[in-house]
Amino acid sequence: MPLPATPTVPATITWPEADGPRSALWRSEAAVPPPKRVVVADDRTTADTAYRLACEGTALLWQGDFQNARQLLQAVTRRVERKPRKPAETLLDAFNFHRQAQSQRARTLGMLLIPLDATYAIPLRRAPEVQQACAETYGPPTDEPSVVSLRELLGLIGAHEWRKKGVEIPELGERIHPHYGVFSPVRGEYVDLVARTPLPSLNKAFDIGTGTGVLAALLAKRGVKKIVATDQDPRALACARENLTRLGYAQQVEVIEADLFPEGRAPLVICNPPWVPARPASPIEYAVYDMESRMLLGFLNGLAEHLSPGGEGWLILSDFAEHLGLRSREFLLAAIEKAGLVVVGREDIRPRHPKSSDETDPLHAARVAEVTSLWRLKAR
Repeated sequence: MPLPATPTVPATITWPEADGPRSALWRSEAAVPPPKRVVVADDRTTADTAYRLACEGTALLWQGDFQNARQLLQAVTRRVERKPRKPAETLLDAFNFHRQAQSQRARTLGMLLIPLDATYAIPLRRAPEVQQACAETYGPPTDEPSVVSLRELLGLIGAHEWRKKGVEIPELGERIHPHYGVFSPVRGEYVDLVARTPLPSLNKAFDIGTGTGVLAALLAKRGVKKIVATDQDPRALACARENLTRLGYAQQVEVIEADLFPEGRAPLVICNPPWVPARPASPIEYAVYDMESRMLLGFLNGLAEHLSPGGEGWLILSDFAEHLGLRSREFLLAAIEKAGLVVVGREDIRPRHPKSSDETDPLHAARVAEVTSLWRLKAR
């Protein structure tokens, strides 16, 4: 008999006040531990002081005007971005240095903290209303005051606006509304590929790792009668169900929690796994980083036994990792062969996102060469 799970003790953060230390619940979606050193800061705190303290690992709990806190964060960001980049001899070096710089940047900018009261209201002057954005991410209020980094809070606010506004998907003629932590379909290349590739069947399809449900919705719009969309992330499952219901495809698409494949077989099985085989630094990066290509290999190795006779598996994958030297084309082709699969066709598309034309990006050489492909696979 398995032992009962040990309850998770919520993390708390403590800071000094004139009348003695205070504590509150610590919130971090990236699972960052609470800072050990905290000082109180307000409108008199200069950007140079804030930057110095943040670099030393000291967090600043803001007690001044909220809009001044935003301006301070912008000023600290400018100081962080002045740091020169490490020279890189290869694209792989550039990628590793870029990731290190991103991690250091996140640590430094995460040191400016904002209080939330027990209802998720910000008890500061000129503060926006963030209760709904916080509830969408953290769940219902717990009747306890808490503290969160301003950088994370602004991310929550931005995600809430995207959730309300949605992302226009021309191939659907509709908008997809992403939830916080669910990969937003702002890069439309993979949607284009699924929209234009001839379908092997209209009877049934599996959408593996559905995320927002955008590809399941597109298959439904193209006339596939029954689609089973899977994901492991509770937020993705809720997001996909909400989008598919809003678009009127809830009867065609069943959204279920599963580790990759649902039970049974289908004449079409599609998957758009994370394309960079590296360790995610936060939960939100799981849509981009696939440690040791686990999802990619899991999909390939299980595909044959979930394809109907003569069916096709569609693997949608960017070759960005190949240009960085993180994965070779030979590795991918060997994995396809080892899984008992053959390539029967491939559709390619070039990127259109802004970073592909940004020559100041340290990874520009890889981005400008990137191709996203839809590999059509069949069982041998």
